[in-house]
Amino acid sequence: MDHQNKPQTRRSLKRKLEQEFEEDKSGRCKAAVVESQRTHEDIIRDVRIHVDVLNTCISFTEAHRAAAKCSAQLLSEIAMNEDVVDLIVECGAVPALVKQIQTPPLLAESDPIPFEYEVEKACAFALGLIAVKAEHQQLVVDAGALPCLVNLLKMHKDGCNSREMNGVIRKAADAITNLAHENARIKTRIRTEGGIPPLVQLLEYHDIKVQRSAAGALRTLAFKNDENKNQIVECNALPTLVLMLSSEDVTVHYEAVGVIGNLVHSSPNIKKDVLLAGALQPVIRLLSSSCLESQREAALLIGQFAAADSDCKVHIVQRGAVPPLIEMLTSSDVQLKEMSAFALGRLAQDTHNQVGIVQSGGIVPLLSLLDSKGGPLQHNSAFVLYGLAENEDNVVDLIKTGGVQKLLEGEFIAQPTKDCVAKTLKRLEEKIHGRALNHLLYLMRTAAKAVQKRVALALAHLCAPNDRKTIFVDNNGLELLLGLLESKSFKQQKDGSEALYKLATKGTSLSSVDAAPVSPTPQVYLGEQYVNNPTLSDVTFLVEGKRFYAHRICLLASSDAFRAMFDGGYRERDAKDVEIPNIRWDVFVLMMRYIYTGSVTVEIDHAQELLRAADQYLLEGLKRLCEYAIAQDISVEDVMLMYELAEAFNATTLRETCLLFILEQFERISTKPWCSRLIQRVIPDLRNFFVSALVKCYDSNVSSPLWPLD
Repeated sequence: MDHQNKPQTRRSLKRKLEQEFEEDKSGRCKAAVVESQRTHEDIIRDVRIHVDVLNTCISFTEAHRAAAKCSAQLLSEIAMNEDVVDLIVECGAVPALVKQIQTPPLLAESDPIPFEYEVEKACAFALGLIAVKAEHQQLVVDAGALPCLVNLLKMHKDGCNSREMNGVIRKAADAITNLAHENARIKTRIRTEGGIPPLVQLLEYHDIKVQRSAAGALRTLAFKNDENKNQIVECNALPTLVLMLSSEDVTVHYEAVGVIGNLVHSSPNIKKDVLLAGALQPVIRLLSSSCLESQREAALLIGQFAAADSDCKVHIVQRGAVPPLIEMLTSSDVQLKEMSAFALGRLAQDTHNQVGIVQSGGIVPLLSLLDSKGGPLQHNSAFVLYGLAENEDNVVDLIKTGGVQKLLEGEFIAQPTKDCVAKTLKRLEEKIHGRALNHLLYLMRTAAKAVQKRVALALAHLCAPNDRKTIFVDNNGLELLLGLLESKSFKQQKDGSEALYKLATKGTSLSSVDAAPVSPTPQVYLGEQYVNNPTLSDVTFLVEGKRFYAHRICLLASSDAFRAMFDGGYRERDAKDVEIPNIRWDVFVLMMRYIYTGSVTVEIDHAQELLRAADQYLLEGLKRLCEYAIAQDISVEDVMLMYELAEAFNATTLRETCLLFILEQFERISTKPWCSRLIQRVIPDLRNFFVSALVKCYDSNVSSPLWPLD
């Protein structure tokens, strides 16, 4: 309709006039010189000559009429070049042309009119070409053209039926179309000049070209002008327009559907009148038209019929609109795809229609359109999918065709589209239970491998936390996701890592470790004042040649390692000085401070050495503090080393932090030459981690993070 792609509409007006210009070429005066060979001065000279002829040859004598006809036709030829239209206007062509479409005095009433209608036709044609440029529209109106053009529309009432009269009526209607294009003031002026009733009458004219031109003018006049719309309807245009929808001439039904579209736009009452006039079925038939423009207009009109407050959505679907609309989604024409997605979006907001759209094959082309670079097309497609996701019966189809991955991965242009996609995913998430979940689990066990993987990926993002064990442990979903990590396809590896990370963190604010852990068992500590204090000291450690004064009772209470050292059969049992050969002084002091106070600040520079010491002396609380400190500093470059460190010292918390980091940062890690070795190495740990955590979560029946915080 007129509000779609305005530059294209303007170009189509120009193209339409050019086509008619070629059709009417026979019988025109021939230009003496080829246009492209003439200079600027030549054109000015010729235009002035023709304007003078039009200004002076205003009688019905044969000589005047012949000269006026030839000059008007030659001005039309010159005006076909839009670059020189301004020049024609500057030379005073507009008032001269208007003067010729006014009725000059007859010499005698019985005298025949030489070149009857031909002068008026050529002049109306030239004025229409000038009006293609918006800046000249008001000038033409101010010159008095409108009343004259309206009078030309009424010529059919004289009962004459000639090719020449048909031509002048058609050119008058085309000129009115161009004058009113995107000009609200002139649209209103045409109504007040009485232009709408004759245009409506011409819809029933015997000449198809006249019908088409009249419909084109009404289409323009109806766009965003409520008073004009109402008068067109009051003049009883709807029955004829509906009949024109079934015309075998594509140009006629194209213009007719355009008029109806502009009439119903933002006008609910007129829309009801149009439907009552029987427009629905002819418009649906136009969805399969051979005319691309008619298809566009029909699809847009179906969308308007199916507005939010409409009660005819079901009727539209029942009458067969969905299959051709879905077929349009695969068209090479962007506007056609956009209009069909718009119509389907409106239809998909009705519960009864949602399954029908899916069963007619709508999902796959709609998902493809999410990759579109055009914002409106992308948004219309997302809006359809949002409607389809409302129906539980569509959930399985959306998931097994890869819809969830498309929605998650799409690069959406506009914020409303992003919001629509988020709401669609939320709708799907709310429906992953009961019958839908059972069907998905069945597919995950029995469907083709590709479908199984899609289902597992989707469920990792959408399932309820309490269903995770059922899906991923009991029904093999975890193995499907782990299998993706071993794929040779980077895309599948990335999908698998993202799904596993989502599975681990879904429903939580998890980011590796949320806080430093507390000691697992209550302890009694001597306090800071006894750290390296010879008072009551009964054992001395030698570290890097320095003495550290300690107290056996504190050490015995701290760990099994010290109890074995001092209560067992080791030589340190009775020694006063115990040498510590493999720990640096600074690290040893930190370890002892933890033993004496129960806390210590672990700086990253000491964390790895302190972890080794804590593991050696079985200080679990200190060990976990070290793991926490190291976990905060993991990077893509050193994650493999940190994982090896965790394995070497059985640092469970650090190992699981590394696992989650690898999943979260997989895309960056994948660029490292050691990535494939790392993935192969961590898969058994990932399996154990997820199985243990999912079972634990299920047994406790609490939606908690998979990360063991205590």
